[in-house]
Amino acid sequence: MAHWLYKSEPASWSWEQQKAAGEKGTEWTGVRNYLARNNMRAMQLGDKGFFYHSNEGLEIVGIVEVCALSHPDSTAKGDDRWDCVDIRAVCDIPKPVSLKDIKANEKFAKMSLVTSMRLSVQPVTDEEYLEICRLGGLDNPPR
Repeated sequence: MAHWLYKSEPASWSWEQQKAAGEKGTEWTGVRNYLARNNMRAMQLGDKGFFYHSNEGLEIVGIVEVCALSHPDSTAKGDDRWDCVDIRAVCDIPKPVSLKDIKANEKFAKMSLVTSMRLSVQPVTDEEYLEICRLGGLDNPPR
């Protein structure tokens, strides 16, 4: 299984809204960057990812999983270049992990969140995933 990070501005789509979407989950729409789109095209069912509040909060607040594979983005208005996946909430991060804490930890020096700040959907290594879960107080992270 691969791991990912999804950025969302809480004023547009918050972790609370993601959780409220329930088991069915929601489309992760509106991504208009080819690298981020290609990341979604590479995702597999059950892949886990972090839900990151950007602009406000600047912290990882939850874990999601892919519940539908890459398909045409319903917000792309017939432009077939853009895909999305569906994700659903798995669990809260008990102690949200801030961008400040991530940047201060040398274990994350090569993490996409640090090196590719603007990328809205990005890969997370297994080691980064486990370390962030540890920092966030998840003793038995979802795999």
